[in-house]
Amino acid sequence: MANLRAPLRAGAGLGRTLSFSFRALASAIAVVVVFFFFSLSFFSTSGYHSSDLTTHFGLSSGSYGVESTRRSILALKSDPLKPRLDQIRKQAEDHKSLALTYAVFARKLKLENSKLVRVFAELSRSYNDLLTKPSYQALLASDVLSIDESVLRQFEKEVKERIKVTRQVISEAKESFDSQLKIQKLKDTIFQVNELLTKAKKQGAFSSLIAAKSIPKSLHCLAMRLMEERIAHPEKYSDEGKPTPPEFEDPKLYHYAIFSDNVVAASVVVNSAVKNAKEPWKHVFHVVTDKMNLGAMQVMFRLKDYNGSHIEVKAVEDYKFLNSSYVPVLRQLESANLQKFYFENKLENATKDTTNMKFRNPKYLSILNHLRFYLPEMYPKLHRILFLDDDIVVQKDLTGLWKIDMDGKVNGAVETCFGSFHRYAQYMNFSHPLIKEKFNPKACAWAYGMNFFDLDAWRREKCTEEYHYWQNLNENRTLWKLGTLPPGLITYYSTTKPLDKSWHVLGLGYNPSISMEEINNAAVVHFNGNMKPWLDIAMNQFKPLWTKYVDYEMEFVQACNFGI
Repeated sequence: MANLRAPLRAGAGLGRTLSFSFRALASAIAVVVVFFFFSLSFFSTSGYHSSDLTTHFGLSSGSYGVESTRRSILALKSDPLKPRLDQIRKQAEDHKSLALTYAVFARKLKLENSKLVRVFAELSRSYNDLLTKPSYQALLASDVLSIDESVLRQFEKEVKERIKVTRQVISEAKESFDSQLKIQKLKDTIFQVNELLTKAKKQGAFSSLIAAKSIPKSLHCLAMRLMEERIAHPEKYSDEGKPTPPEFEDPKLYHYAIFSDNVVAASVVVNSAVKNAKEPWKHVFHVVTDKMNLGAMQVMFRLKDYNGSHIEVKAVEDYKFLNSSYVPVLRQLESANLQKFYFENKLENATKDTTNMKFRNPKYLSILNHLRFYLPEMYPKLHRILFLDDDIVVQKDLTGLWKIDMDGKVNGAVETCFGSFHRYAQYMNFSHPLIKEKFNPKACAWAYGMNFFDLDAWRREKCTEEYHYWQNLNENRTLWKLGTLPPGLITYYSTTKPLDKSWHVLGLGYNPSISMEEINNAAVVHFNGNMKPWLDIAMNQFKPLWTKYVDYEMEFVQACNFGI
């Protein structure tokens, strides 16, 4: 038993010896490994190259172990410019994709301006060209070991330039892709154009108004030369002391009333009516003008025989009852405010009421324009009379009007309404209680210019008194604006007989779209509007209808170069 324990103790001692030796070896190996890695770290931070490592450790450069060690050492080294390079490259790639996206979207929208598609495509290609540029390929290679900072700076500069251009193009092109932005821009453009159009319309209307007020030089010359003739030979043209010819008061003849201060216009009305009359000797023309133009009118209608027709020329002043105590318009003319309204020539004031600007013409202030409301008193012995404006041309015999049954009505006129146009609501202020109570806003309006009046019915209905009543109420222009049509519509509201439209065609002074067929079928054509046929602004297609009745063979007309 003792011998057995001895060997066991000897074995135990040997085990302890081996265990100690093993621990010592492990410790040595650990020390060597730590020292080895410490050395690697030391050489790496000290800037040693791979050749130094080989020399230091005495290792062959071609051995597997040295290559492996070299890669491990380089892996431990991190270039601080790499993140910056990656960021620049990502920005370039992102903006390249953005440019491509806009190009594709532009193609889908089929934009009229295809330039946008080309611009975005070229931008995308420029990024491609930049990323594949030979001088930058080494920089962008995946296994690049070190980055040249100067090349990186150049690369960054070119990328930023392209990004700037891309963002600018996108910003400018945004409206083409943003529908709401496009709509808003279009609305803004339309608003601006409408503002310009409104301004241009006001200026055009004002200019047209000034042109319509003007007297052509040739027309003024003619009036002056006729007046000179009247002064030089008073005995040939004066009616003073002579008895009134019976034809002027004969109710069996065809009587016309023409109120004008334009000698050529008045002569054209008479010429055209006489030349188209079947029996001109049965027609009597009552021409009334102002005192200033009386002599010129007398000479004009005495120098020529109008196919045996009878022509009476008088001045407003010859009718003594036409004074301010009887005529409301004459009394209202004394108002400074009314005169300022009519004669205001400043654009900013004259265009405030553009809807009724045409009524600002001073002719509406003239008593000649209101004589039409006093026909029964001016011609007390007549039963019927045809009123003609001085801007009309007669194309057919008008005696058929005297054969029309007026059904007890006072005024025979052509109606001008169609649809919602030319209704009473357009001429009068229906917000006023008096107008609203008495009249229908949808009632059809009619035209002044050729009106057949039954003077007996007029006297019976007391139309002149009715006119005075309403004209006095409208002294401040609260019932209607200006002119003679609104008071005419009121005065003859229930006493107007509609005539066939072929008797009277209107609009030759403002409407260029009137058909020649309609004009040729008309008994009377009316140059109502600002483009009068004796003005330079007249419409050329209609002017010959008027000029063919001008007495161009008259020496005074030739001396003044009228119509040239």
